[in-house]
Parts: sequence; C-alpha cells; structure tokens
Amino acid sequence: MGVSADPVGRQKEFDELNELNFPLLSDEKKKVAKQFGVKRAGPLPSKRVTFVIGTDRRVAAVVTGEMSFEKHADEALDAVRALAR
Repeated sequence: MGVSADPVGRQKEFDELNELNFPLLSDEKKKVAKQFGVKRAGPLPSKRVTFVIGTDRRVAAVVTGEMSFEKHADEALDAVRALAR
C-alpha cells in the first residue's frame, strides 16, 4: 500500500494515471507520517521514504531518497524478494 499526505481525490487520479493496482491511503493530517518519523516541520511535504514491512509486521527495509523513484522501487523489490526466500 502507499501512504501520502495528498487528499483522496489526488490519490485516485494518481492511481488511475499509473495503474498501480494497490491501495493508496491519504494521510492529510500527517498522523502516519509522524508515527513513522517522516513528517517535516511546518507546511513542507513529508520525507520520501519507502518501508517494506513483512507479514510478521516488522520493518524489513527502509529506502530513503528524495529524488530517485527508481531507487525506491528497485530496493523495495529486492527487500520483498529477500523476504520471500
């Protein structure tokens, strides 16, 4: 699933445009961002962080980086594959 501070309508547009085929959750009040330590002070957007969470509910990997979407996708996929072994 994906979580973003964007409103629900923007999430829906993003999903339809990119055909993601997984749930996107809106965290407009940034409560989830705060719990995961990615909320920034003030009106700035949250940090871009990808968490891979296993079926045991443990964080298996954390991918950080503001600019490289490919890095997030590649490293998250590697982590998911490692969990499947």
